Amino acid sequence: MRLILDTANLKDIEYFNTHYPIEGVTTNPTILSKEGGDAVALLRQIRTILGEDKELHVQVVETQYERILMEARAIVKLLGENTFVKIPATDVGIRATKTLSAEGMGITVTAVLSPTQAMIASLAGASYVAPYVSRLENLCEDGVGCVAAIADVFAYSGTKTRILAASFKTVKEVLDVAAVGCHAATVGSDVMKKMLAHTATDTSIADFAKDWERAFGRHTLLELIPNERD
Repeated sequence: MRLILDTANLKDIEYFNTHYPIEGVTTNPTILSKEGGDAVALLRQIRTILGEDKELHVQVVETQYERILMEARAIVKLLGENTFVKIPATDVGIRATKTLSAEGMGITVTAVLSPTQAMIASLAGASYVAPYVSRLENLCEDGVGCVAAIADVFAYSGTKTRILAASFKTVKEVLDVAAVGCHAATVGSDVMKKMLAHTATDTSIADFAKDWERAFGRHTLLELIPNERD
């Protein structure tokens, strides 16, 4: 399963883009509002950090059909071809998805909360559908089960639409959607860090260092191997 970072914080994007195998960044109006300032300049900076090859998902704010089309085209013109326009799963949103996907634009249908919404979005030509996992769990529904059902429907239909699961509160939710066939997950910075962190790993590394120093002193293998430093 592919990992995408869910934030507009430039410091976090630089960190994870350097250290983690992320394949892009997703944003939405709420995420951008947390950073404030010039939203257009911020998106340009995100694209600069990611480069041209990684995905950047940006959500429309317009709600009327013609205005959504105009905004989507402006977003892609601003940020490049490897930009996916996020459009909410509404009737107007599906109509816009049909039009824009027919133009060859990558569309991520977002705020998906049921397999039927995902199926309709797929039939409309969406590149991605974004089911909200924790949002469903908070409504006493099965968020992971929803992703699993979408994965089954997509597998049977042979669609090219991919699942980009979103809205995670725990590492286990990310692992669970990976286990049911999710194609990608967009994960916030806090959860992303927890996916790699483990206290037992930290303890093991500390033990390695103590054992090495006890036997060989403070010199590393790099310093001990002849000519490697030259």
